[in-house]
Amino acid sequence: MTAAVFVMDELAEINPAKDTTFALMLEAQHRGLPVWYANEGDLALIDGECSARLRRVELIDRANDFFRVEEDRRRSLGRGDVVFMRSDPPVDDSYIYTTLLLDLAVRSGARVVNRPEALRGFNEKLAIARFPDLMPATLVSAEIEMLRAFVEARDRAIVKPLDGMGGRGIFNARADDPNLSVILETLSNNGRDLVMAQQFLSGIADGDKRVLMVAGKPVEYMLARIPGSRDFRGNLARGGRGEGRPLTDAEHRIAEVVGPVLVDHGIEFAGLDVIDGRLTEINVTSPTCVRELDKQFGINIAGRLFDALEL
Repeated sequence: MTAAVFVMDELAEINPAKDTTFALMLEAQHRGLPVWYANEGDLALIDGECSARLRRVELIDRANDFFRVEEDRRRSLGRGDVVFMRSDPPVDDSYIYTTLLLDLAVRSGARVVNRPEALRGFNEKLAIARFPDLMPATLVSAEIEMLRAFVEARDRAIVKPLDGMGGRGIFNARADDPNLSVILETLSNNGRDLVMAQQFLSGIADGDKRVLMVAGKPVEYMLARIPGSRDFRGNLARGGRGEGRPLTDAEHRIAEVVGPVLVDHGIEFAGLDVIDGRLTEINVTSPTCVRELDKQFGINIAGRLFDALEL
């Protein structure tokens, strides 16, 4: 029997009302699949195989006491397992090592969503460089003077690390800000680490749009994450407000270009971030917003993914 295995952050610490991984787990359970979960540190290499300490869980769709562990055991991952790699960034050494272990699970017959080599090679910030016609003006460099010149040429730019998520470490940098040198020094680790600088897009006031991609096709609704009154970031984790909307022609155009590339690289579930009609990020590690869109529009995005996976 097929088993659904979720490699994820600590289950007890999620918010089930908003957590996309929880939505995927519920869908697996609804389809009669045994649901197991593990943390990154539960994976191991034993006799050439990817082994994992797994907890089989029963889930209840409520705010508290939403799961119970029915079984706890270690076994190899392989044929019959569909493994959802859902650990949040950063894509650090631990994350990379986990994907390398999951390569062994694939070799033993498991299906991993998204494909491990894609998780390593599709950096969520840098992947937009595959689509230069779709992205805003962008510079990636560790050189502080290059970054400064980019900001000064535009009076204002967004600067951010390459491994962040949820709005962490993002600065709205202005050319006349007396803290600009400190910002660039801090983000670049004094010129040692790469930093992304992007043209500031005034359309952020209308929302940072999350477009979910299932098997290369966009969900017909997106979540516009609109900044609060005290922050320029639309991230829900930073106080942004989520507002579901139908896709516009701009989002459809971007999805049509990006979708086939995602499929070619084994990325079956992704989130495109679009501001002002420009592609700013491609989320492949643990794209979110499923629960919000499902609730507002009465759809089942996890169900579409499972259908695409033929589960």
